[in-house]
Amino acid sequence: MECMERSVSLLSWTLIIGGVLYLLRQVKVAAQYGRYVKAGGVMVPAKAAWFLQELPSLLVPVLLLLSNDSFPDLGRSVLVCIFCLHYFQRTFIYSLLNKGRPCPLVIMVSALVFCSLNGFLQGHHMLHCAHFDPEWHTDVRFIAGLLVFFSGMAINIHSDYILRNLRKPGEITYKIPEGGMFEWVSGANFLGEIIEWCGYAIATWSLPTFSFAFFTLCSIGPRAYHHHRFYLEKFDDYPKSRKAVIPFLL
Repeated sequence: MECMERSVSLLSWTLIIGGVLYLLRQVKVAAQYGRYVKAGGVMVPAKAAWFLQELPSLLVPVLLLLSNDSFPDLGRSVLVCIFCLHYFQRTFIYSLLNKGRPCPLVIMVSALVFCSLNGFLQGHHMLHCAHFDPEWHTDVRFIAGLLVFFSGMAINIHSDYILRNLRKPGEITYKIPEGGMFEWVSGANFLGEIIEWCGYAIATWSLPTFSFAFFTLCSIGPRAYHHHRFYLEKFDDYPKSRKAVIPFLL
């Protein structure tokens, strides 16, 4: 398959512009999921919703990889596999362990469409458009980017573990998360994912991966802010030193 440069550029700039618009919207209104879901409408169980909406981000790049006439070079193969690793964890591990509330069908479908388009953008760009020097795997951007990515992934997975184990079976009350990066920010799980994709953008050094990292920041950064405000309003003893998503700053 030849590189569809116009489609890659269009989708990348759509993510950037869409991220700005989504950020402006969430400054005023929290996204309708989890604790912010309003009553009414068709709901999908959390496990099924997360599995279905995350799956395309794994499936599309894998199908693109399998449809290749020849296996890509080492650098591109590693980067595609790293992208898929995140979504393998989100699809087959996070979704099955999820204890969250049912998700509105419209939110799940929107996420599914986004993951399909982004899965194509990242997979197609990396497999058919990206060009790396033979020594790219020794470049400081590649090495630093991978270190940042896996650091963010560790924070994200550990923070999800803390959130899953906040309540004992049968409990429905909210509790203050403690431990890990939650000692510094209210949205530690969101911080971890933002760090992941910033690291991936550094390792790949391309517009499509930057646009995805930027969209991630704009879409889940405000969620951390809304969670932070929720905790401050609900708990009088909530640690005042914690920030929303960036330690010491925001």
